[in-house]
Amino acid sequence: MIKWHEERTIPVNIEVMWNLFEIENIQRIMPNVIENKVLERKEGVVGSTYRQKYKEGKRVETYIVEDLEYENTPEKKHNKIGFSLANAFDIEAAFTLIKLEENQTKFIYQGQNTGKNFLGKVLLKLGGEKNNKKVVTDFMDRVESEAIKEA
Repeated sequence: MIKWHEERTIPVNIEVMWNLFEIENIQRIMPNVIENKVLERKEGVVGSTYRQKYKEGKRVETYIVEDLEYENTPEKKHNKIGFSLANAFDIEAAFTLIKLEENQTKFIYQGQNTGKNFLGKVLLKLGGEKNNKKVVTDFMDRVESEAIKEA
């Protein structure tokens, strides 16, 4: 299992940042997600499901994402999602925004990737912490640069 927890303060308003996580803007921060279709939207968001298609090189993976936690207040925005990928991994990721000042937001990105079976566990070991850290850092950099562009 690989876990991550990264925090960064970004000089952008919380609402501007949260807008990047809306379904119609998700490709700005996750360019490899080539489709994000709502399957079922639940009241209060938790339990809502989406079909996502993710392209890496020539390969396209399709999987179902579920909202596991959701909070949307003026001071704190939070969404935790979960999905199974390629029948090999169970992934959970949480995006949390905390308002520090009018144009100052703490962005917390945390999650875990668990191998579901022997293959998944081997692939996680091969991919390793270092590769995962780069993926996490690249994502946070992209969120920060898109937020700053938006502001």
